[in-house]
Amino acid sequence: MVKIDTIELPDFPLLLAPMEDVSDPPFRAVCKDNGADLMYTEFISSEGLIRHAIKSEQKLDIFDYERPIGIQIFGGDEDSLAMAAKIVDVTNPDLLDINFGCPVKKVACKGAGAGVLKDIDLMVRLTDAVVKATRLPVTVKTRLGWDEDSKNIEEVAERLQDIGIKALAIHGRTRAQMYKGQADWTLIAKVKNNPRIHIPIFGNGDIDSPQKALEYKNRYGVDGIMIGRAAIGYPWIFREIKHYIQHGVMPAAPTLEERVAVAKKHLHKSFEWKGPIAGINEMRRHYANYLKGLPGIKEYRNRLVTLKTVPEVEEVLNEVLTHYQGVEIEQTPIVLENYHEHCAI
Repeated sequence: MVKIDTIELPDFPLLLAPMEDVSDPPFRAVCKDNGADLMYTEFISSEGLIRHAIKSEQKLDIFDYERPIGIQIFGGDEDSLAMAAKIVDVTNPDLLDINFGCPVKKVACKGAGAGVLKDIDLMVRLTDAVVKATRLPVTVKTRLGWDEDSKNIEEVAERLQDIGIKALAIHGRTRAQMYKGQADWTLIAKVKNNPRIHIPIFGNGDIDSPQKALEYKNRYGVDGIMIGRAAIGYPWIFREIKHYIQHGVMPAAPTLEERVAVAKKHLHKSFEWKGPIAGINEMRRHYANYLKGLPGIKEYRNRLVTLKTVPEVEEVLNEVLTHYQGVEIEQTPIVLENYHEHCAI
């Protein structure tokens, strides 16, 4: 068992990463169904929260079936982060996470997200302000450092633990790398194996298969892994990793019926939470992944991205079920796309 303060998680838990413009309630619902042990909201601007921006406040929406669930905030000002933490308190999540890892220019270059990695003293002050402002367990997600010359994650881990954070998730790249190159888990392992560190350490970056998840579990000894891009359009990654770790063999791939059922559930949740326009439009980017591997699916996919009502979409999905009944779905490797390139931030 892994514990974050009083939150009990299974041995080697799988976490859904907080991804802006991705990890919304509809997406979280299908990931939870498929085995995510702990999930986080999209990151929320502390300035937006204290100014009651509608978009920021909407991201506070959490549901009991999602628990345990963490709300993630970001910012570069101590007072704003502390005030935002008090607002988050009222929504009663299971924990509060601080984002010190977002590499997007509009965030990092304004002294928030990964931008804080350039000033560790500031990171400590910001974290301390949040810890003191909330009754919730506070966790942090960050990167190895700002660039190749400032990989300071070992110092960061010790100092943040000393002021009271309850867990640390580390993406194995610097901010300068964005999502290029290969994630370096050796420094994550050094943090985990530091005798001074007693909080859970979760590794993040490049986990795109059950085989790699097991390999990294054994090689680096982290307490669990955080999965981000590999889950986009493929929430089954969580159950596949769990099955592979437990049994040493891959489970059966999701059937066509499962794929369509998940697409429909995601669609309905999106419609309910975002409304009839955004709810339909923002689902369009998911159909390609849900139906990936079906021969000649482009024709149906092109229709799906033009439809404007739930019944119309469901009708086409039902056509897909009928047309491809008995057809073997080609299993292709998960592609880790840089979702930040399409991010609204």
